[in-house]
Amino acid sequence: MIVVAGEALIDLVPSQQPSPDGSLPALLPRRGGGPYNTAVALGRLGSPVAFCSRVSTDTFGASLLRGLRDGGVDTSLVQRGPEPTTLAVADIGADGSAGYGFYVEGTADRLFTLPPALPEAVRALSLGTCSLVLEPGAGAYEALLRREARRGVFTALDPNIRPGLIADPDAYRARFRSWLADLALVKLSEEDALWLAGAAPRPAGAERAAVFAAAREWLAAGPAAVVLTHGGDGLTVLTRGGGEVAVPGERVTVVDTIGAGDTVNAALLHRLDAHGALSYAAVGELTGGDWEDILRFAARAAAVTCSRAGAEPPFAAELAG
Repeated sequence: MIVVAGEALIDLVPSQQPSPDGSLPALLPRRGGGPYNTAVALGRLGSPVAFCSRVSTDTFGASLLRGLRDGGVDTSLVQRGPEPTTLAVADIGADGSAGYGFYVEGTADRLFTLPPALPEAVRALSLGTCSLVLEPGAGAYEALLRREARRGVFTALDPNIRPGLIADPDAYRARFRSWLADLALVKLSEEDALWLAGAAPRPAGAERAAVFAAAREWLAAGPAAVVLTHGGDGLTVLTRGGGEVAVPGERVTVVDTIGAGDTVNAALLHRLDAHGALSYAAVGELTGGDWEDILRFAARAAAVTCSRAGAEPPFAAELAG
Protein backbone atom coordinates (compact mmCIF):
# COMPACT_ATOMS: atom_id res chain seq x y z
CA MET A 1 0.00 0.00 0.00
CA ILE A 2 1.02 3.59 -0.70
CA VAL A 3 0.10 6.23 1.90
CA VAL A 4 -0.31 9.84 0.78
CA ALA A 5 -0.13 12.33 3.65
CA GLY A 6 -1.07 16.00 3.52
CA GLU A 7 -3.86 18.48 3.04
CA ALA A 8 -7.29 18.11 1.50
CA LEU A 9 -8.98 21.37 0.55
CA ILE A 10 -11.56 22.94 -1.72
CA ASP A 11 -10.40 24.78 -4.84
CA LEU A 12 -12.70 27.62 -5.90
CA VAL A 13 -12.24 27.67 -9.67
CA PRO A 14 -13.58 30.39 -12.00
CA SER A 15 -16.31 29.04 -14.28
CA GLN A 16 -14.85 31.07 -17.16
CA GLN A 17 -12.46 33.90 -17.91
CA PRO A 18 -13.65 37.38 -16.77
CA SER A 19 -15.83 38.98 -19.43
CA PRO A 20 -14.75 42.14 -21.30
CA ASP A 21 -17.28 44.22 -19.34
CA GLY A 22 -15.42 43.39 -16.13
CA SER A 23 -18.07 41.15 -14.59
CA LEU A 24 -16.64 38.27 -12.58
CA PRO A 25 -17.36 34.59 -13.19
CA ALA A 26 -18.89 32.32 -10.61
CA LEU A 27 -16.47 30.30 -8.49
CA LEU A 28 -17.07 26.57 -8.66
CA PRO A 29 -16.01 24.39 -5.69
CA ARG A 30 -13.73 21.49 -6.63
CA ARG A 31 -12.11 18.92 -4.36
CA GLY A 32 -8.35 19.42 -4.23
CA GLY A 33 -5.06 19.81 -2.41
CA GLY A 34 -1.83 18.34 -3.78
CA PRO A 35 -1.71 15.23 -1.57
CA TYR A 36 -5.48 14.70 -1.93
CA ASN A 37 -5.20 14.81 -5.73
CA THR A 38 -2.24 12.43 -5.62
CA ALA A 39 -4.19 9.91 -3.54
CA VAL A 40 -7.20 10.05 -5.86
CA ALA A 41 -4.96 9.69 -8.91
CA LEU A 42 -3.29 6.61 -7.42
CA GLY A 43 -6.68 5.09 -6.67
CA ARG A 44 -7.87 5.69 -10.23
CA LEU A 45 -4.72 4.04 -11.57
CA GLY A 46 -5.45 0.98 -9.47
CA SER A 47 -2.74 1.28 -6.83
CA PRO A 48 -3.66 0.25 -3.27
CA VAL A 49 -3.60 3.65 -1.53
CA ALA A 50 -4.60 5.28 1.75
CA PHE A 51 -4.92 8.97 2.63
CA CYS A 52 -3.49 10.30 5.92
CA SER A 53 -4.69 13.76 6.93
CA ARG A 54 -7.11 15.71 9.11
CA VAL A 55 -10.39 16.59 7.40
CA SER A 56 -13.19 18.86 8.58
CA THR A 57 -16.59 17.53 9.61
CA ASP A 58 -18.21 20.36 7.61
CA THR A 59 -20.01 19.86 4.28
CA PHE A 60 -16.83 20.36 2.28
CA GLY A 61 -15.04 17.79 4.43
CA ALA A 62 -17.80 15.26 3.87
CA SER A 63 -17.47 15.80 0.12
CA LEU A 64 -13.70 15.36 0.29
CA LEU A 65 -14.09 12.00 2.05
CA ARG A 66 -16.70 10.92 -0.49
CA GLY A 67 -14.30 11.76 -3.31
CA LEU A 68 -11.61 9.61 -1.73
CA ARG A 69 -13.91 6.64 -1.25
CA ASP A 70 -15.29 6.96 -4.77
CA GLY A 71 -11.68 6.89 -6.01
CA GLY A 72 -10.90 3.67 -4.16
CA VAL A 73 -8.79 5.36 -1.47
CA ASP A 74 -8.65 3.92 2.06
CA THR A 75 -9.69 6.62 4.57
CA SER A 76 -8.96 4.75 7.80
CA LEU A 77 -5.96 7.03 8.53
CA VAL A 78 -8.00 10.26 8.18
CA GLN A 79 -8.48 12.29 11.36
CA ARG A 80 -11.60 14.48 11.70
CA GLY A 81 -12.20 17.85 13.35
CA PRO A 82 -14.88 20.58 13.58
CA GLU A 83 -12.71 23.36 12.17
CA PRO A 84 -13.53 24.60 8.63
CA THR A 85 -12.02 23.22 5.43
CA THR A 86 -9.12 25.12 3.84
CA LEU A 87 -10.10 27.06 0.69
CA ALA A 88 -7.88 27.85 -2.30
CA VAL A 89 -9.10 30.45 -4.81
CA ALA A 90 -7.70 29.62 -8.25
CA ASP A 91 -6.70 32.24 -10.82
CA ILE A 92 -6.51 30.60 -14.26
CA GLY A 93 -4.23 32.27 -16.81
CA ALA A 94 -4.87 32.46 -20.55
CA ASP A 95 -2.47 29.51 -21.04
CA GLY A 96 -4.33 27.37 -18.48
CA SER A 97 -1.77 27.82 -15.73
CA ALA A 98 -3.16 28.20 -12.22
CA GLY A 99 -2.21 30.48 -9.34
CA TYR A 100 -3.81 30.29 -5.89
CA GLY A 101 -4.79 32.40 -2.92
CA PHE A 102 -5.30 30.43 0.29
CA TYR A 103 -7.63 30.75 3.27
CA VAL A 104 -5.93 28.63 5.91
CA GLU A 105 -6.37 30.27 9.31
CA GLY A 106 -7.94 27.95 11.89
CA THR A 107 -8.64 25.17 9.39
CA ALA A 108 -8.91 21.47 10.14
CA ASP A 109 -5.94 20.14 8.19
CA ARG A 110 -3.47 22.37 10.08
CA LEU A 111 -4.21 20.47 13.29
CA PHE A 112 -3.02 17.08 12.02
CA THR A 113 -1.24 15.04 14.70
CA LEU A 114 1.31 12.25 14.33
CA PRO A 115 -0.54 8.92 13.96
CA PRO A 116 0.63 5.62 15.43
CA ALA A 117 2.92 3.51 13.27
CA LEU A 118 1.50 2.97 9.81
CA PRO A 119 0.29 -0.54 8.90
CA GLU A 120 2.95 -3.09 8.05
CA ALA A 121 1.55 -3.33 4.51
CA VAL A 122 2.67 0.25 3.77
CA ARG A 123 5.59 0.31 1.33
CA ALA A 124 5.64 3.97 0.32
CA LEU A 125 4.81 7.37 1.82
CA SER A 126 4.23 10.49 -0.30
CA LEU A 127 4.08 14.02 1.16
CA GLY A 128 4.14 17.63 0.04
CA THR A 129 2.60 21.06 -0.56
CA CYS A 130 1.02 23.18 2.20
CA SER A 131 1.05 20.41 4.78
CA LEU A 132 4.81 20.75 5.32
CA VAL A 133 4.58 24.53 5.68
CA LEU A 134 1.70 25.33 8.02
CA GLU A 135 2.20 24.64 11.71
CA PRO A 136 1.41 22.92 13.96
CA GLY A 137 0.58 20.18 11.46
CA ALA A 138 3.82 20.62 9.50
CA GLY A 139 5.86 19.34 12.43
CA ALA A 140 3.68 16.23 12.66
CA TYR A 141 4.04 15.49 8.94
CA GLU A 142 7.81 15.96 9.23
CA ALA A 143 7.92 13.55 12.17
CA LEU A 144 5.90 11.05 10.11
CA LEU A 145 8.38 11.33 7.24
CA ARG A 146 11.41 10.75 9.45
CA ARG A 147 9.85 7.88 11.41
CA GLU A 148 8.68 5.96 8.36
CA ALA A 149 11.91 6.54 6.42
CA ARG A 150 13.92 5.11 9.28
CA ARG A 151 11.85 1.93 9.30
CA GLY A 152 12.54 1.40 5.61
CA VAL A 153 9.44 2.84 3.94
CA PHE A 154 10.04 4.35 0.48
CA THR A 155 9.52 8.11 0.85
CA ALA A 156 8.63 10.67 -1.84
CA LEU A 157 8.24 14.44 -1.68
CA ASP A 158 6.73 17.06 -3.97
CA PRO A 159 7.43 20.43 -2.29
CA ASN A 160 4.88 22.16 -4.60
CA ILE A 161 5.96 25.58 -3.35
CA ARG A 162 3.32 28.18 -2.50
CA PRO A 163 5.46 31.27 -1.75
CA GLY A 164 2.57 33.24 -0.29
CA LEU A 165 2.28 30.73 2.56
CA ILE A 166 5.99 30.70 3.44
CA ALA A 167 6.80 33.48 5.90
CA ASP A 168 10.55 32.78 6.07
CA PRO A 169 11.86 31.45 2.74
CA ASP A 170 15.41 30.85 3.97
CA ALA A 171 14.19 28.87 6.97
CA TYR A 172 11.99 26.74 4.73
CA ARG A 173 14.86 26.11 2.32
CA ALA A 174 16.99 24.92 5.24
CA ARG A 175 14.16 22.69 6.42
CA PHE A 176 13.82 21.22 2.93
CA ARG A 177 17.52 20.36 2.88
CA SER A 178 17.14 18.67 6.27
CA TRP A 179 14.56 16.28 4.79
CA LEU A 180 16.78 15.06 1.96
CA ALA A 181 18.54 12.37 3.99
CA ASP A 182 15.13 10.79 4.67
CA LEU A 183 13.85 10.87 1.08
CA ALA A 184 14.13 8.29 -1.70
CA LEU A 185 12.46 10.39 -4.42
CA VAL A 186 11.99 14.13 -4.91
CA LYS A 187 9.74 15.38 -7.69
CA LEU A 188 9.38 19.09 -8.38
CA SER A 189 8.86 21.65 -11.09
CA GLU A 190 11.67 23.75 -12.50
CA GLU A 191 10.08 26.80 -10.88
CA ASP A 192 10.01 25.17 -7.46
CA ALA A 193 13.60 23.99 -7.87
CA LEU A 194 14.75 27.54 -8.67
CA TRP A 195 12.87 28.87 -5.64
CA LEU A 196 14.33 26.23 -3.32
CA ALA A 197 17.82 26.90 -4.68
CA GLY A 198 17.37 30.61 -3.96
CA ALA A 199 18.48 31.35 -7.51
CA ALA A 200 18.10 34.86 -8.90
CA PRO A 201 16.13 35.28 -12.16
CA ARG A 202 18.29 34.58 -15.23
CA PRO A 203 17.90 33.70 -18.94
CA ALA A 204 16.00 30.49 -19.67
CA GLY A 205 19.05 28.40 -20.59
CA ALA A 206 20.91 29.53 -17.49
CA GLU A 207 17.87 28.80 -15.34
CA ARG A 208 17.81 25.16 -16.43
CA ALA A 209 21.54 24.81 -15.71
CA ALA A 210 20.95 26.24 -12.23
CA VAL A 211 18.08 23.81 -11.65
CA PHE A 212 20.17 20.79 -12.66
CA ALA A 213 23.09 21.95 -10.50
CA ALA A 214 20.77 22.29 -7.49
CA ALA A 215 19.22 18.87 -8.14
CA ARG A 216 22.64 17.24 -8.18
CA GLU A 217 23.48 18.88 -4.87
CA TRP A 218 20.26 17.53 -3.38
CA LEU A 219 21.02 14.05 -4.71
CA ALA A 220 24.33 14.09 -2.90
CA ALA A 221 22.43 14.69 0.35
CA GLY A 222 20.28 11.58 0.11
CA PRO A 223 17.59 10.90 -2.51
CA ALA A 224 18.01 8.11 -5.05
CA ALA A 225 16.40 10.24 -7.76
CA VAL A 226 15.12 13.73 -8.49
CA VAL A 227 12.43 14.13 -11.16
CA LEU A 228 12.07 17.61 -12.67
CA THR A 229 8.97 18.68 -14.57
CA HIS A 230 9.22 21.25 -17.37
CA GLY A 231 5.56 22.03 -18.02
CA GLY A 232 4.63 21.11 -21.58
CA ASP A 233 8.27 20.34 -22.37
CA GLY A 234 8.27 17.07 -20.45
CA LEU A 235 10.22 15.54 -17.56
CA THR A 236 13.81 14.74 -16.62
CA VAL A 237 15.14 12.37 -13.99
CA LEU A 238 18.57 12.74 -12.42
CA THR A 239 19.79 9.80 -10.35
CA ARG A 240 22.22 9.49 -7.50
CA GLY A 241 24.35 7.25 -9.69
CA GLY A 242 24.83 10.03 -12.25
CA GLY A 243 22.13 8.98 -14.69
CA GLU A 244 19.99 11.43 -16.64
CA VAL A 245 16.92 10.60 -18.75
CA ALA A 246 14.49 13.06 -20.34
CA VAL A 247 11.21 12.61 -22.21
CA PRO A 248 9.10 15.20 -24.05
CA GLY A 249 5.65 16.26 -22.95
CA GLU A 250 2.50 14.87 -24.56
CA ARG A 251 0.82 17.40 -26.84
CA VAL A 252 -2.72 18.22 -25.77
CA THR A 253 -5.18 21.11 -25.80
CA VAL A 254 -4.79 22.50 -22.28
CA VAL A 255 -7.98 23.42 -20.41
CA ASP A 256 -6.06 24.10 -17.20
CA THR A 257 -3.09 22.66 -15.31
CA ILE A 258 -4.83 22.09 -11.97
CA GLY A 259 -3.70 18.75 -10.56
CA ALA A 260 -1.19 18.02 -13.34
CA GLY A 261 1.81 17.88 -11.02
CA ASP A 262 -0.14 15.78 -8.53
CA THR A 263 -0.98 13.36 -11.34
CA VAL A 264 2.74 13.11 -12.12
CA ASN A 265 3.41 12.19 -8.47
CA ALA A 266 0.85 9.41 -8.60
CA ALA A 267 1.94 8.13 -12.00
CA LEU A 268 5.59 7.98 -10.93
CA LEU A 269 4.76 5.96 -7.81
CA HIS A 270 2.37 3.69 -9.70
CA ARG A 271 4.86 2.96 -12.47
CA LEU A 272 7.79 2.56 -10.08
CA ASP A 273 5.70 -0.07 -8.32
CA ALA A 274 5.06 -1.79 -11.66
CA HIS A 275 8.84 -1.99 -12.10
CA GLY A 276 9.24 -3.43 -8.59
CA ALA A 277 11.09 -0.27 -7.58
CA LEU A 278 9.36 1.04 -4.46
CA SER A 279 12.60 0.79 -2.52
CA TYR A 280 15.70 2.95 -2.38
CA ALA A 281 17.95 0.16 -3.63
CA ALA A 282 15.63 -0.82 -6.47
CA VAL A 283 15.46 2.76 -7.78
CA GLY A 284 19.25 2.72 -8.01
CA GLU A 285 19.07 -0.38 -10.24
CA LEU A 286 16.61 1.05 -12.80
CA THR A 287 18.00 1.30 -16.33
CA GLY A 288 17.65 4.25 -18.66
CA GLY A 289 14.96 2.33 -20.51
CA ASP A 290 13.06 1.73 -17.28
CA TRP A 291 13.13 5.44 -16.48
CA GLU A 292 12.00 6.35 -19.99
CA ASP A 293 8.97 4.11 -19.57
CA ILE A 294 8.19 5.59 -16.14
CA LEU A 295 8.53 9.20 -17.29
CA ARG A 296 6.51 8.66 -20.49
CA PHE A 297 3.71 7.13 -18.44
CA ALA A 298 3.75 10.15 -16.10
CA ALA A 299 3.75 12.59 -19.04
CA ARG A 300 0.81 10.81 -20.62
CA ALA A 301 -1.17 10.82 -17.37
CA ALA A 302 -0.53 14.53 -16.77
CA ALA A 303 -1.63 15.37 -20.33
CA VAL A 304 -5.01 13.75 -19.70
CA THR A 305 -5.45 15.82 -16.53
CA CYS A 306 -4.56 19.02 -18.41
CA SER A 307 -7.13 18.23 -21.10
CA ARG A 308 -10.07 18.67 -18.73
CA ALA A 309 -11.15 21.20 -16.14
CA GLY A 310 -9.94 20.88 -12.57
CA ALA A 311 -7.99 18.10 -10.89
CA GLU A 312 -9.49 15.14 -12.77
CA PRO A 313 -6.71 12.55 -13.14
CA PRO A 314 -7.07 9.65 -15.54
CA PHE A 315 -8.28 6.15 -14.85
CA ALA A 316 -6.03 3.23 -15.74
CA ALA A 317 -8.11 2.35 -18.80
CA GLU A 318 -7.46 5.81 -20.28
CA LEU A 319 -3.70 5.12 -20.30
CA ALA A 320 -3.82 1.57 -21.59
CA GLY A 321 -1.97 0.75 -24.78
